[in-house]
Amino acid sequence: MTKNEFLLLLRKSSMYSFDFAKRYVTDELPNDFRYSICLNVSYDEPNLTQFDLYPKDDNKKFKLIDENEVVELLCRKDKVPVWIDISVESVYKDKTILSLYCAGRYSDNENEFYYIKQGTGPFGIKGPIFPIGYKEGQKFKLKNNYRKSFLTLLKYWLQ
Repeated sequence: MTKNEFLLLLRKSSMYSFDFAKRYVTDELPNDFRYSICLNVSYDEPNLTQFDLYPKDDNKKFKLIDENEVVELLCRKDKVPVWIDISVESVYKDKTILSLYCAGRYSDNENEFYYIKQGTGPFGIKGPIFPIGYKEGQKFKLKNNYRKSFLTLLKYWLQ
């Protein structure tokens, strides 16, 4: 898969996830996206020879990166993770943050992509994380994982 093909799928999947989340959340979701990524969450067997594996990437995280950085990070030798779960995570600084949880298996074979039949290649569109006690039909506010608490800011200022 070329980087351009992957970028187009990322944009398409981001919009699907964005539209899906709007059904559930009260937050005003900006059309400007940033991404938080967790790599290699699939814990793959090293003997899977049909895939490229990057064991040093296990649970590596990247936060608040743009779409071009996503493409550079996830497109390796024209191969991409065979599945990438994408969902709206939060809103931060006038940007909608989408989380990407990625398989550790990289392939250029479209038949290996989990969501190819849905037209999103490796991207699986997931809903936002529902709060504890969620009631069907009731919208909720997204948790902001990037805003620092007053106590954290106070500690920083006092250093």
